[in-house]
Amino acid sequence: MLIEQPPLLYRLLFPEALWRLKRSRKAKPVVYLTFDDGPIPEITPWVLDTLDRYGVKATFFMVGDNVRRHPELLEEVRRRGHSVGNHTMHHLQGMKVSTRRYIRDVYEAAQLIESQYFRPPHGLLRWKQARIMKDHYNIVMYDLVTRDYSKKLNGEQVLGNVKRYARNGSIIVFHDSLKAEKNMRYAMPRAIEWLLEQGYELRALPM
Repeated sequence: MLIEQPPLLYRLLFPEALWRLKRSRKAKPVVYLTFDDGPIPEITPWVLDTLDRYGVKATFFMVGDNVRRHPELLEEVRRRGHSVGNHTMHHLQGMKVSTRRYIRDVYEAAQLIESQYFRPPHGLLRWKQARIMKDHYNIVMYDLVTRDYSKKLNGEQVLGNVKRYARNGSIIVFHDSLKAEKNMRYAMPRAIEWLLEQGYELRALPM
């Protein structure tokens, strides 16, 4: 659970970040689908077609170097009505690099990805990095990580994470990456079906 749903203590370390959207109990329950690490031609078009099939929108947190290589996929994501966010240029983990290098990498990606949203890779960054980023972006973390990337889990277990931890206002993370492909292709459409059956509305973060 420490990975799938970050504990309160960790959330309190970064109060400037968005972990979950508050929702009225009287309103229809909503979850927010997000995809990290793309866009890539092997996976992202399939994700887009799947989302179209169910009539739902999502937010794609993109690695700048992937956008540099596949700019047409960024445009296609936007054309289909989804929102996008900055996920650094080279998928840097903030705890492993200097703040100067990290901020420079984010700004490099920003030249390709115009967005008010930023998500740190691995959900990790230094306090100083967070303080700087909050002045320029809405920092978006997550309420539920599906762990579709894990070699220790199969698709059914990834789906089980959604069923166990999804709740009203959850920001849910899948990955349009080669590492996550097998589990994500199994779990993502089934998760959408289950969420819809439970009465959830699935949305992108507002553009």
